[in-house]
Amino acid sequence: MPFVFPEGLAPEVYPLAWLVGRWRGEGVIEYAGIDATPFVQDLVFDHDGGPYLRVESTLRVRSGAAADGETYGDDEPDTVWSTETGYWRVSTDRPDGLEEDRHPIEVLLTDASGRLSLFLGAVGNGRIDLATDFVARTSSAVEVTAAKRLYGLVEGQLMWVEEIAAFGHPLGSYASAKLDRQPVAQD
Repeated sequence: MPFVFPEGLAPEVYPLAWLVGRWRGEGVIEYAGIDATPFVQDLVFDHDGGPYLRVESTLRVRSGAAADGETYGDDEPDTVWSTETGYWRVSTDRPDGLEEDRHPIEVLLTDASGRLSLFLGAVGNGRIDLATDFVARTSSAVEVTAAKRLYGLVEGQLMWVEEIAAFGHPLGSYASAKLDRQPVAQD
């Protein structure tokens, strides 16, 4: 099946075009001091024709989630673990040494817990590598000092992993998920 660029997408973000759409799937959070916690993620990449993609992500854990991934009672509502919004842009500044088939990207994300992160990285061949260049937080937010993310398009699924340095711990595995593209709603 051939890929079709989303209507109205700015040419500047063509390297990110494969992300555009709604994604949903499951993953797990586990970090020092946080027991393994399964979650469901809703992720939306969209655009308004500007030279960027907008992103919105929500992770929900079951109120009765168990460490083994089983849930206690389907009637309990999902609890929001985190929400995140931001913008993804393809940079016009090409760093030395970046492979010809990759493009530099800048990602600005904010989350409801009071943190703003600027990620720099590269996209190409269905893979995105990101690392924080700057992290700011409110006085009440958890101190996350660094993060790395890897996204990949594997057999039509969006897979991602994240490492963080937080709670005084060094960079380590924090979360991962496997998401499926959701059908476009018909009018």
